[in-house]
Amino acid sequence: MRGVRSVILSSLLAAAACGGAEELSNDPQQTVDVQPDGKGGSTLEAYLNPAKPTGTAVQAGIQYHGGPIMSGTKTIYYIWYGNWTGNTATTILPSLASGIGGSSYFNINTTYTNSAGTSKVNNSVTYGGSTTDNYSRGTSLSDSAIFGVVTDALNAGRLPRSSSAIYFVLTSPDVTASSGFCTQYCGWHTHGTNGGVDVKYSFVGNPATKCPSSCSAQTASSPNSNVGADAMASIIAHELEEASTDPDLNAWYDSSGAENADKCAWTFGSTSTASNGSKYNMTFGGRNWYIQQNWVNSGSGFCAKSF
Repeated sequence: MRGVRSVILSSLLAAAACGGAEELSNDPQQTVDVQPDGKGGSTLEAYLNPAKPTGTAVQAGIQYHGGPIMSGTKTIYYIWYGNWTGNTATTILPSLASGIGGSSYFNINTTYTNSAGTSKVNNSVTYGGSTTDNYSRGTSLSDSAIFGVVTDALNAGRLPRSSSAIYFVLTSPDVTASSGFCTQYCGWHTHGTNGGVDVKYSFVGNPATKCPSSCSAQTASSPNSNVGADAMASIIAHELEEASTDPDLNAWYDSSGAENADKCAWTFGSTSTASNGSKYNMTFGGRNWYIQQNWVNSGSGFCAKSF
């Protein structure tokens, strides 16, 4: 997620028209659509303090641009980068990966299909396990270094190489990403080639000490009593649903370059109150979560936490 361009539109677009699964070869809008870079969700501060809009209004809804979707079972793998000793995130976040598949929340993504409408993103996600990386590339990671962390794990056989997997590089609180963690984004997704395989991967940083006000919706308490991990849970969900519907950055996005989760970033819908006083808005995997809504590609289109 990067850039103010998409996140400030999420609430404005909630009542806008949503495009169906159709080819854009005859659509004049195709020539002016902004292609996403996978970094479109921005930070909470940018959402709360949006820049004044310039230029003309963008087309409402979300459109299909011909690229692949992840229609089959999607396997999540974690790479715990840095020092996670004693951090409960290592038990919290696997619960997210194990429980999100089959949930009414992830079911939103089944509204995204291929051009013919014959294949859709199914509601099937599994957790394949994890590996660790003890600061192999230091505490400030460039985008290329993050892909290097992924390829190291694949080349060493610590994780299996698969085109149906999404590899998440999860960094400990002392690690940053030099291209804009905390200032321009809280996480992002993209893809690259390794061993002849189209590899989908994501960066998600822990904002607990570096930028809770930028990348955590709750800073005093959280559903699983770990502010950093609970913030990461929402960002992981965001990147997972974008990687599923736009894995190669050429499938589902709107004319401003906003992918489905970008359009609903930092919106949470109705909430409940946990025993520790924090808010949560959904339950799966045996835990409560405070996770952003996603864009439903049905009817006129809207942000929701279930479908």
